[in-house]
Amino acid sequence: MDIIVFEHLTAEQRAQCAEILREAFAAVEAYSEPGEAEAEIESFFVDPDRFAMAAVEKGRVLGLVGGIIAYTHAVELHPLAVEAGHRGRGIGAALTRALEERAAAMGRLTVYLGTDDEVGGTSLFGADIFPGALAKLAAIAPTTGHPFFFYRKLGYEPVGLIPDANGFGKPDLLMAKRVKAP
Repeated sequence: MDIIVFEHLTAEQRAQCAEILREAFAAVEAYSEPGEAEAEIESFFVDPDRFAMAAVEKGRVLGLVGGIIAYTHAVELHPLAVEAGHRGRGIGAALTRALEERAAAMGRLTVYLGTDDEVGGTSLFGADIFPGALAKLAAIAPTTGHPFFFYRKLGYEPVGLIPDANGFGKPDLLMAKRVKAP
C-alpha cells in the first residue's frame, strides 16, 4: 500500500474517494446529497488551505485523509475514511500518521479534529452534558464503538467538546495531538 498526495490521483481514483466518503459517513447522512462527496474531494484540489492523501493499493483507493489549514500553527484532520472491507488493517492509522508528518513538515505544531457522536458510540450520546461537561468528557466510555477511541490509541487527547452540536445529546468531541516540538 502506498500513501500518495491527492494531486497524483486519476479521475477514477477521485471517484473512488467520493464513494468511500459516502459509504463511511452513511450512518450520519453526511455526503448523501448528489455531488456533495465529489465537491468535498474537489475542494482538496482547488482550495490552497486544504490538502489530502490517499492509501492506494494496486491502483485502487482504500482510504483517504484530509487536512484543513485554519490556524497558523495547527491543522484540522478532516475527513478520514477507509473503505469498509479494508478497515482494521491499519490503513486509517497510516493515513493519520502521514497527515501528521505533513503537518509537521509544514511547520505546524498540532493536529486537531472533531469527532461527532451522532449515533451512540460513546457514553455521552443522549446525555445532558451540562453541568460538568469536562468531567463527563474525562469519564467517557465506549458503548458500541466510536472513532474517539481509535484516535485516542493514536495519541490524540480530548481537549474539549461542544455539547448538543448535532442536537440534544449529540456532542462534537474535540481532540488534538502535538506533532512537532515548539
